[in-house]
Amino acid sequence: MRKVLYLMGILSDADVQWLASYGVKSVVPAGAFLVRRGVAIDHLYILLDGRLSIELANGVEAATLMTGEVVGEISFVDSRPPLASVRAQLPSVVLGIDKTHLKLKLESDGGFGSRFYKAIALFLADRLRSTTGRLGYGGPADEEETEDDLDELDSDFMQLISMANVRFEFLMRSME
Repeated sequence: MRKVLYLMGILSDADVQWLASYGVKSVVPAGAFLVRRGVAIDHLYILLDGRLSIELANGVEAATLMTGEVVGEISFVDSRPPLASVRAQLPSVVLGIDKTHLKLKLESDGGFGSRFYKAIALFLADRLRSTTGRLGYGGPADEEETEDDLDELDSDFMQLISMANVRFEFLMRSME
């Protein structure tokens, strides 16, 4: 699931306009690092186009991120350096939102803050459920779940997907 669907589905049109106004579009060349493990980052990123890989300390690729993914959300929430590196597999375009500007917006606009943190909480919960399901963690009741159940979306979230797509397309057009 692309994290931006949570973000764009929950944020308002005005919130997305703010991201477009304060975000900075940049190109990450193939092979270049966007984020290095253990090095503090000062932006939250949205992958507008391209493909990134998440690399663990031992150099193993843990995941591939496609258009629409969010990068740096955990470091944004806990203010600690990233646990993994992020490298561009292809030339990639990202929207970087400066953490200082974002924190000021969160402090001054409670509605934005509520929506923003709800989106982060939802996609982190989705990631945790998916990871937990893949690892087979849990009791006998969990064994009854199928792979399809682990990927099933909440019906309330399904209603947000259409609006999320419209808002993401707006964000991408705003960055042209």
